[in-house]
Amino acid sequence: MDEADWLLQRGGRGLCSSFRERMIVDREGEEEEAAAAAAMALSFTQEYFQIPVVTRVYTTACVLTTAAVQLEVITPFQLYFNPDLIIRRYQIWRLVTSFLFFGSLGFSFVFNIIFLYRYCRMLEEGSFRGRTADFVFMFLFGGIVMTLFALFANVLFLGQAFIVMLVYVWSRRHPLIRMNFFGLLNFQASFLPWVLMGFSLLIGNSVVVDLLGIGVGHVYYFLEDVFPKQPGGRKLLLTPELLRVMFDRPEDPDSHLLHEEQQDGDVRQDEEQHD
Repeated sequence: MDEADWLLQRGGRGLCSSFRERMIVDREGEEEEAAAAAAMALSFTQEYFQIPVVTRVYTTACVLTTAAVQLEVITPFQLYFNPDLIIRRYQIWRLVTSFLFFGSLGFSFVFNIIFLYRYCRMLEEGSFRGRTADFVFMFLFGGIVMTLFALFANVLFLGQAFIVMLVYVWSRRHPLIRMNFFGLLNFQASFLPWVLMGFSLLIGNSVVVDLLGIGVGHVYYFLEDVFPKQPGGRKLLLTPELLRVMFDRPEDPDSHLLHEEQQDGDVRQDEEQHD
């Protein structure tokens, strides 16, 4: 073997060794990326399932409905509230889907989803903590009353009104919390529904939806929080036992007392934050 062949052979061995090392490094890099992606997916899944069940289900349903419309799987004409189609053509799903669609992807959709997630979760983790059945009953009460009002108000989609109802109930239970709207306006939480209505008016939207949400929210708040504490008043909104069996864990006899103490604690906390 002459000197040229010997150098070529040694060079070939070096190239093979370098190639194998590069393959090992690339494989290790791919494994690290796969492990990081798996960890991220696991973290997202854990965070998702830590969201309270009612908030998680409703928010997910709204996002999936909008995604289906955006992908042209369905159209808004199949979702809007139409009493004639519900009664004569038995399109019962419109009673639900009219609460799930907030328009195409854009500022309005993001704004509504953020408010839905935020205030629905704060209610469920706050005054409705451990009372999932009562929270579901509030959903049913609000949905039924809004549907009845929609028969006369000519409202096609009720999701935004439902969000305003949730915001109204939360704001009345935490009236002294200081809030800031887009860094421009400071106010107490009790004014939040009216600020949202003013914002709707400012951007040219109809305020009928906001008024509907405020009205239904006030009816629920009055019957649930105000009237039972009045002289001669009593609790009129009684959660059906079926919902308690479906959603609540077995409760001890002092659960109602704990609920009242929790509400009083929320009020005291708001007062301390105000001071």
